[in-house]
Amino acid sequence: MGQNVLLMIDVQQAMFMYEEKLYREQEVVEHLQQLLTKARAAGTPVIFIQHTSETDEDFRENSIGWAIADTVSPLPHERIVRKTSWDSFYQTELDDVLKELGADRLIIAGMQTEFCLDTTCRNAYSLGYQNNVLVSDAHSTFDSKVLSSEQIVAHHNGMLGNRFARLLATEEVHF
Repeated sequence: MGQNVLLMIDVQQAMFMYEEKLYREQEVVEHLQQLLTKARAAGTPVIFIQHTSETDEDFRENSIGWAIADTVSPLPHERIVRKTSWDSFYQTELDDVLKELGADRLIIAGMQTEFCLDTTCRNAYSLGYQNNVLVSDAHSTFDSKVLSSEQIVAHHNGMLGNRFARLLATEEVHF
């Protein structure tokens, strides 16, 4: 069996600074922490994806919002891959890092469900990472003008789960 890798997508301070709270914010943070604890205990590599923007002040390099959230701080040896689009693979070293690690199963969690998490799940599958897990209760978003955050999460779990990734709850994920 190949290598598992935990991808923590855009769990950055900005996500917790808005007036509107993320859907199930505290529960999702707890699940992200549990995933980190389990991955680290198993010696599974963790890669933090960090959105970086020149136009969005909340994600400008070295801003308060740009920092990885304190609740899931990377350890010194854990990789941080910076990205500038919704796709964690687009013009980043992520694919090279995963190949170097011999990754064949990505455990995917983070923010925001309908943007970076969705795009990364789909592209990972297209790039040949087809044994992935989307952690159904470890990703979140905000309400849109059309759908509630709860509807967005449920929709994406239904669309991505068992198509682009196997859908598992945090408690079902084993490294």
